[in-house]
Amino acid sequence: MKRVLLVEPDFPIAHKSLNHKNFLPIGLLKIASHLRKEGAKVILARGIPEDPKHVLKLKRSRPDEIWVTSLFTYWAEYVKDAVQHYKNLFPGAKVVVGGIMASLLTTQEVRRYTGCDKVHQGIIPEAEKCFPAYDLLTDANPHPVDYQIIHASRGCDNRCRFCGTWKIEPRFVPQKTIKDKIRYGKLVFYDNNLLANPHIEKILSELSELKQQGRIQWCESQSGFDRRILIGNPHMARLIKEAGFRYPRIAWDGQYRDYRSVKRELDLFADAGYGSREIYVFMLYNWDLPFEEMEKKRIKCWEWKVQIADCRYRPLDQLFDDYRPLRTDQTSEDYYIHEKAGWSDALVKQFRANVRRQNICVRQNVRFYSSSFERMRVSKAVIIEGKKMRNKAKLKKYLKKHGAECWFPAEPG
Repeated sequence: MKRVLLVEPDFPIAHKSLNHKNFLPIGLLKIASHLRKEGAKVILARGIPEDPKHVLKLKRSRPDEIWVTSLFTYWAEYVKDAVQHYKNLFPGAKVVVGGIMASLLTTQEVRRYTGCDKVHQGIIPEAEKCFPAYDLLTDANPHPVDYQIIHASRGCDNRCRFCGTWKIEPRFVPQKTIKDKIRYGKLVFYDNNLLANPHIEKILSELSELKQQGRIQWCESQSGFDRRILIGNPHMARLIKEAGFRYPRIAWDGQYRDYRSVKRELDLFADAGYGSREIYVFMLYNWDLPFEEMEKKRIKCWEWKVQIADCRYRPLDQLFDDYRPLRTDQTSEDYYIHEKAGWSDALVKQFRANVRRQNICVRQNVRFYSSSFERMRVSKAVIIEGKKMRNKAKLKKYLKKHGAECWFPAEPG
């Protein structure tokens, strides 16, 4: 019987988020099911364990092959560390690297950088047909998995320059139905463009029926709903709501002048029954649009009272990212800064801070942000009185008197 060790490198993810729906090693779990069908014995290692009992268990597994997954290219160092660690732990075992980084770079680059024996690029079609081996996520991890990651399609026909999806999955492959794949009541769709599926209305209808039967509690789509498709088919917003999707996300990667069509999509979701504070707008910054234009987009979202899911751009082939939010003197030697578009370390961090403060204001339904309020540096009486004051000049004077400050999302900066 072939023995295979599947490895998720020690990516910089908080321990409490190990089983979070955004970080679950779903590819490895599908591969595990596929290998089991072929008669292999499979064990999963998450990171580089230090617990002696866990280390002993791994040593006893004596794998013939070690499959290491990868995520973003700028986390390549963690993949390299995992490869080297497990090669030393199991001399003679064949080490294979796959996943996102392995698919974006050349096989030669991956082998040279990590020291692995083989590189697998793209997905494994046979594994995609398998239900993930959730049983490999033992009680030793912080949270039970009470949700299911699912795909109604793979790939994306859009060719966005900043995205690597179409390079990893060049063909768009839709599913006609998913109802027979559903085993959990909470569904997280990993589709890159869910609405592009020509069978999407049937799938949404299936979800709606399962929700009415009590078999589904909620759904989420990790990627944004395609604005062009939704505006061309406005009834889909209602179908999405009836199917149980929560926290819908839309993408606003283009220029500020596109705000009317963005508002149209927001209105469709509002008409379907979503509150503005339930909706997120994806925004890519440190990209081609300068800071000043991104600020105009941010302020427009404040007017709409929707939250922003900001995403800092990194090149698809960069092997490092030493971004430190609390440092104010970093350069392009530390992380990617799109200087040609006028970005700097200070502007990258300023925009990120503005988005964070604005999102707090949206969630709490307040008109200004104060770090003194957030960290309780002033008395509750000052906080209560400050929130009641409507005159901006008087508010600033009042807060200054009590050693506090305020920032208004409607003001660019």
